[in-house]
Amino acid sequence: MIEVRYFLNKRKYILLLFALIQHLFVGIVLHDMDFYVKVIWPINMLILGIASVGVFIEKGRFKNTVRNILFLLVFTLPISLSFIQNSPNFMIFVSTAYVLFFLFIFLEIVRFLIKPSYINTDIISASACGYFLLIEVCVFLMQIFFYTDSHSFNGLDMSSPSAVYMDLVYFCSITMTSIGFGDILPNNHVTKLITSLFGIIGQFYSVVLVGILISKFTASRTED
Repeated sequence: MIEVRYFLNKRKYILLLFALIQHLFVGIVLHDMDFYVKVIWPINMLILGIASVGVFIEKGRFKNTVRNILFLLVFTLPISLSFIQNSPNFMIFVSTAYVLFFLFIFLEIVRFLIKPSYINTDIISASACGYFLLIEVCVFLMQIFFYTDSHSFNGLDMSSPSAVYMDLVYFCSITMTSIGFGDILPNNHVTKLITSLFGIIGQFYSVVLVGILISKFTASRTED
């Protein structure tokens, strides 16, 4: 058990980065949406839950308790989806739990990035984790608006919850990277403004992150 905790703590940001990438982009190798919802989605969240353990090792009982509660929600809710039959209210609850889970991890990542005056592989991996966590938060926040009003977006594939999710991963990714192809569009003032806000946040995160990395690199070179 001690060896597992040591491994999770030592490789926490690499493991979390892998877990985030596979959660967001596993659809690249999948075509069966029902299989994704019933099998892959819970497995994805189990991997993410395990990967997030290392981030909160030695962070105190309160933070670990909150993480455990949020993880329990985001792991068990997808399993329940097979029995609920895609209720909009249930999907809003699921998406809210996911926003809180990913936002909680993101804030811990930001605290880590700000503190040390050095730069190493953990800093680089944590920086990438922060970016993907922003995409996760954006995706599930957009899902809340979609399940509140199905007309809040144009161009989404609404054939299944997994299709909506993957379309929103695509939409939020190109929004955060400021590409914007225009094939999926926000359709009311709320989603338009939230999309604009996340586009700004994505650019701001990138600019600030570059500044932090340069300052850490300069500080470490000065110390050497």
